Amino acid sequence: MNEFLAPLNNMTTMQMLLLAFSYLLGSIPFGLLLTRLANMGDIRQKGSGNIGATNVLRVYGKAMAALTLLADLGKGVVVLGVMKFYAPALQYWAAILVVVGHIFPVWLKFNGGKGVATYAGVLMMLDWSLGLLAAACWGLIFALTRISSLSALIAAMMPPVVAAVALCNGALFYATLSLSLLIWARHISNIKRLLSGQEGRFK
Repeated sequence: MNEFLAPLNNMTTMQMLLLAFSYLLGSIPFGLLLTRLANMGDIRQKGSGNIGATNVLRVYGKAMAALTLLADLGKGVVVLGVMKFYAPALQYWAAILVVVGHIFPVWLKFNGGKGVATYAGVLMMLDWSLGLLAAACWGLIFALTRISSLSALIAAMMPPVVAAVALCNGALFYATLSLSLLIWARHISNIKRLLSGQEGRFK
């Protein structure tokens, strides 16, 4: 735990600004912005009302969903790329903040997406093998069930287990555990539908 918390002690002004940047970049609602720029209306008023790639796919199709996915994933990639260069000791906290920004964006009154794509981008930058493993897990579960939320929930819990057991990286474990629990908390409504057998499947 100490290696995870220690970088927060005696932070410089630049480091604090970089953490603020992590949250603010995460807060950019690309799903909403891209669909509006394409004159497709407000994605929050359609489908599930979520601004993420899954809802964009349901409402507007593959091309717009792919753009949204890449943009949301790119948040994690950019933030971690910047932090690894300027403040590597704070990269785990930046990883948490960029996902928090996506889920609770200041621009949308703290009501954003589910955080899965941004979490994926973060994982790829923290440890590419861990990111690929989580992506493979998501793909396998989705291929078997055609349920996006279930795939995300199962894949989200894999990183902290691997970080603790295989990689023996304490800071990575605490960061990914925090993010995985956050992803699960954001999927409470999906979990309820899964338990009642009412969660939607993709054809």
